Amino acid sequence: MNTLDCILNRRSIRKYTDEAISEEKIKEILKASMYAPSGGNARPWSFVVIKNKDTLKKITELHPYSKPLLGADCAIIVCGDMKKEKYKGLWIQDCSAATQNILLSATELGIGSVWLGVYPETDRVDGIRELINAPENIIPFSIVALGYPAEEKSIPDRFEENNIHYNVW
Repeated sequence: MNTLDCILNRRSIRKYTDEAISEEKIKEILKASMYAPSGGNARPWSFVVIKNKDTLKKITELHPYSKPLLGADCAIIVCGDMKKEKYKGLWIQDCSAATQNILLSATELGIGSVWLGVYPETDRVDGIRELINAPENIIPFSIVALGYPAEEKSIPDRFEENNIHYNVW
């Protein structure tokens, strides 16, 4: 699959089969996430892989839109590490890019995924931080549920010419 096909085929998948994702594929996904662009090459991210079903269930009690975790094989929590922050506030963009790389690499590998936002919702940030026993300098940014898709979604037409401006508005 070429890059453009991967981007166009990526869908938010919320239903999964029982098939387990191999450790090798999880590492490939994590490797891809760490190749995301980062302001000043700070790479202010850390990742927590959750495979424990009880922990995945507890997340659904803390995050109102995280029900896909109940059927997911695992999840990756993308966290910002404020001790690694080089330029104030850019960690948000860096963690966004890392999260997108997780979604795209999962798509390339035939794995379904959905991005569950955590930051800036304080109750979610604090609840997830406590659940994973992260120190104060770690800010849970997003959760990506992963599993082999048990649903198919078509590619919608999202190209909107009227959102494009050249040289001036």
